[in-house]
Amino acid sequence: MYNHHNTTLVALVYCLLGRFLYYISNHMKIENNKEALILFVGDSLILVASLWVALFLRNFAIPDIETYYIHLAPFSFLFAVWFLIFFISGLYEKHTLLLKGRLPSRILNAQLINSVIAVFFFYFVPIFSITPKINLFLDLVVTFLLMVFWRLFLFPRLGFSKRQNALLVGSGEEMKELYEEINNNSRYRLKFISYVDLDKLDGIDFKDEVLDLVYGEEVSTIVIDLRNQKIASVLPHFYNLIFSKVHFVDTYRVYEDIFNRVPLALVNYNWFLENISSSSKITYDFLKRAMDIIVSGILWLCSLAVYPFIILAIKMQDGGPVFIVQERVGKGNLPIYIRKFRTMNGVDLGSDVLKSKLKVTRVGSFLRKTRLDEIPQLWNVLRGDISLIGPRPEIPLLVQQYAEAIPYYNIRHLIKPGLSGWAQIYHENHPHHGTDISATRDKLSYDLYYVKNRSFILDIKIALKTIKTVFSRSGA
Repeated sequence: MYNHHNTTLVALVYCLLGRFLYYISNHMKIENNKEALILFVGDSLILVASLWVALFLRNFAIPDIETYYIHLAPFSFLFAVWFLIFFISGLYEKHTLLLKGRLPSRILNAQLINSVIAVFFFYFVPIFSITPKINLFLDLVVTFLLMVFWRLFLFPRLGFSKRQNALLVGSGEEMKELYEEINNNSRYRLKFISYVDLDKLDGIDFKDEVLDLVYGEEVSTIVIDLRNQKIASVLPHFYNLIFSKVHFVDTYRVYEDIFNRVPLALVNYNWFLENISSSSKITYDFLKRAMDIIVSGILWLCSLAVYPFIILAIKMQDGGPVFIVQERVGKGNLPIYIRKFRTMNGVDLGSDVLKSKLKVTRVGSFLRKTRLDEIPQLWNVLRGDISLIGPRPEIPLLVQQYAEAIPYYNIRHLIKPGLSGWAQIYHENHPHHGTDISATRDKLSYDLYYVKNRSFILDIKIALKTIKTVFSRSGA
């Protein structure tokens, strides 16, 4: 029966959802902040409305307020979990609407996970049990249908697709990449009407060719590389635009917001002095270490149950050693030694043997795909050699080669390496088992993004994304 306890439960859950909304508004980047907030509010209304529709379809009668609130109280807790799944699935990220053809499948995958959670929630937690259970399955189906309709058809018509004219001022491949990305995707609120290449300023009549264009095309935003040495000669021309309500934005900020990485070609020693620090962040360091100990401790104790099966499988494969110990480079360029389950024939000596000469066993292939080979590293996390979240540690030989070939490479060693990191989540072209300068340079741009922006909230996001990656058996 509906009573004040139900009202209190609902109020508590929506208070928690409000905190989630606050997180989104403070941590989503400039290109998708408002969109993420509107999507969240719309999703909230969809979940509430779907429950009402499900109850209506169950009896083909308008549900009374008492019946609705009896269901809303337990469903509210479920909604909170569903929002977490939506977040992990990337439904609040800026690229969600770029590939609209994939959106229904992404929502469906999230809803399948939500279905499993819902079944467990209502069948195995008696205090939240509702009858009949058909209401639950009706709600899941209705939620999926309304969510697809809302995301694909209603949201794009709310006016967020209106794009503002912008001018890009910079040079280099990263600037061209930024220009192409924004202009080829209607998802962004900006559209570059022109691009001023600072390497080709000679022969340009700035007033007639640039300023007249800004006024004539009603340019509202100029994305400009203020760190470029050649920018000084054109800054006086841009000064008066301040009085014309033209907004100036740093190219670094826009690039990072869109690509989730630092543009290496644009960074210099000044950038590192302004943005990178090895000084301790007391609150963050405490929370990070606490999370490492608590999470890795629980996972390590739980993993002991599968140790006998893995050990038996490895021994039955070829009778070789169960574990391998590999040297890696840790914080401050100091050596650390990590332990893993052996996945190759013979003994892997890390930097002393090229992995290309070894062959992955059948058991090893399964362990790698499921990430079970990395379970022993949880002990390294407990010891403090590595963290749960951070740049992946490399072998010393490769570190030496990369440090010689890639500027600023050793900056990634300012912080403790981790089991998973920003690059593992977002970098698609991972270097595997050998020297790959190009791929590692790209990977470094993601590592620098993490070193610069590291926070407890960012670590939580990486952890949630890692869970998704592990269960989908994607990534590397």
